[in-house]
Amino acid sequence: MAREKAPVAELQEKVVFINRVAKVVKGGRRFSLTALVVVGDGEGHVGVGMGKSSEVPTAIRKGVEDAKKNLFTVPLTAEGTLPHEVLGTFGAGKVILKPATPGTGVVAGGPVRALMELAGVKNVLSKSLGSNNAMNIVKAAAAGLQALSSPQDVARRRDTSVAKIYGWKE
Repeated sequence: MAREKAPVAELQEKVVFINRVAKVVKGGRRFSLTALVVVGDGEGHVGVGMGKSSEVPTAIRKGVEDAKKNLFTVPLTAEGTLPHEVLGTFGAGKVILKPATPGTGVVAGGPVRALMELAGVKNVLSKSLGSNNAMNIVKAAAAGLQALSSPQDVARRRDTSVAKIYGWKE
């Protein structure tokens, strides 16, 4: 999917994870921070970004800027769920995302929950496999969301209509 630019005023942001790392140098330890941030409008546009700095607010600001650069669109159904099941992978992290019936809610762990809520997904089941590193899990879930295709996209690729695929009368 191509990157999109959403109006900046509509985007919400959530800090998923802040990691403090230390570099040992001659004079002692130098601390640095990395912030994993998710931004989205709750209507199918979401992005993931990472920022590094020696101060928390600066790292978060850089993460938000990076996430805005990496916005993508998630195809959602009328019930606010995913069109089909998908497996997203990034590094050792794997995340299974399954559509759910209305009323189920977002059944996901902390890092994936933030991504789903800001993407506007209302009903989804997810399971994290492999890594439990928040960065790998969020990026795997984002890769899974990018791999989704709507019924209209599938119909366009097959040179047919959605009605013919599902056997509906046109």
